[in-house]
Amino acid sequence: MKTITTIAPKRGRNVELLLVALAIGVVVLAYINVEVAANGSVPPDLLAHTGMLAAIALVFHVVLRWRASYADPLVLPILTLLNGIGLVMIHRLDLAAGRDFSEGYALKQLQWTALGVALALTVLVALRDHRVLRRYTYTAGLLGLVLLLLPLLPIIGHDVYGANIWIKIGPFTFQPAEVAKICFAVFFAGYLVQTRDVLALAGRKVLGLTLPRGRDLGPILVAWVASVLVLVLETDLGTSLLLFGLFVSMLYVATERVSWIAIGLSLAAFGAFVAYRLFPHLQTRVLCWVDPFSEEGTRQCGQLVSGLMGLSAGGLLGTGLGRGRPWSTPLPETDFIFNSLGEELGLVGIMAIIALYAILVERGLRSAIGLRDGFGKLLATGLAFTVALQVFVVVGGVTRVIPLTGLTLPFVAYGGSSLLANWTLAAILLRISDHARRPEPELDPASMDAPTEVVSTR
Repeated sequence: MKTITTIAPKRGRNVELLLVALAIGVVVLAYINVEVAANGSVPPDLLAHTGMLAAIALVFHVVLRWRASYADPLVLPILTLLNGIGLVMIHRLDLAAGRDFSEGYALKQLQWTALGVALALTVLVALRDHRVLRRYTYTAGLLGLVLLLLPLLPIIGHDVYGANIWIKIGPFTFQPAEVAKICFAVFFAGYLVQTRDVLALAGRKVLGLTLPRGRDLGPILVAWVASVLVLVLETDLGTSLLLFGLFVSMLYVATERVSWIAIGLSLAAFGAFVAYRLFPHLQTRVLCWVDPFSEEGTRQCGQLVSGLMGLSAGGLLGTGLGRGRPWSTPLPETDFIFNSLGEELGLVGIMAIIALYAILVERGLRSAIGLRDGFGKLLATGLAFTVALQVFVVVGGVTRVIPLTGLTLPFVAYGGSSLLANWTLAAILLRISDHARRPEPELDPASMDAPTEVVSTR
């Protein structure tokens, strides 16, 4: 009788604990630096402020040991460091505005972090197998569509700076598009794993590219129309770019056809041109992108100009935490927190932050490679691309690589909607990575010569 043994790889939980402790240490040092620069002394309640973040991270670590022991050990330390650096900068801006910790944005951000982690742990415990999500492919797509349309409702819809992307219920505001991106990632993964053979069929060759058949263009046209409608109805350029870019990238991964990328870029360029001709607010954003320092640009693009000046003042090594003037830029803790960090941490600091995002995306793609089911591969890829695209859109907008959008920097910028959605996204990625790294049973070489038992059915 052949026996079966298992090869158990290193789970990495002790490495994760060490890296989480290192991340907390970096956050504590940054917090001390801000307080010393602002007040000249270390605050007596330092342990209370930083201890809450440490407790949140350690609880997450313990649950990973219990429910997902093979999950990627680098993800939680990266998220802890990103979230912590964001908290430090928000606290620094609170001090500049004269807000105490007990009434400032930093405490609210910490509370949202706790809620986001609690939601992520609930998902991690309840979702024992990511493949269960495939059953809800079209439900997730419908839910994502409903979430996108909620801000258009007359009672709960809430307009902020000309963008209809918020809902308001009593004192609470929420951005449904943050949750919708996860729903659409699940929908795209389930849909493409069913139809990728059809979408990958050969078509005509034009200029060296094998273009798909006309009948197969429907999905990308639907995604394009949906993204344009988001742009038109909600004036939300960031979400429009994110959703269309997510679908095109997942479509390319599913079919491995460069022609889909070419078609997607062509549709995006055409949609952007039409929207630019029709909507004045997009013309303003293009002006701020092309020439913000012109006479007209200086009058209409003061926020972007101020943010760029802050990055310039930071230089290579930055002014030092607590020693810059990031509050001079409007919305320094939300849309322009990247510029706030760049001013005080310099080019070296923001490149380190971008490197953390790059490693996070790489770990998501590594999990996708390690999976053996097509749905999981596409879902992990889509979630990783969601983070990558959102970081690119935000950083590109505030540095004039692309026109400015209204998205938030994941885990760093102030905002409860973003934290709840992104910690949930991270929980799904951790569940997928646990499945990808968990060992499969293998045959024992010593038993290969043993006779195989035959069972008669008579």
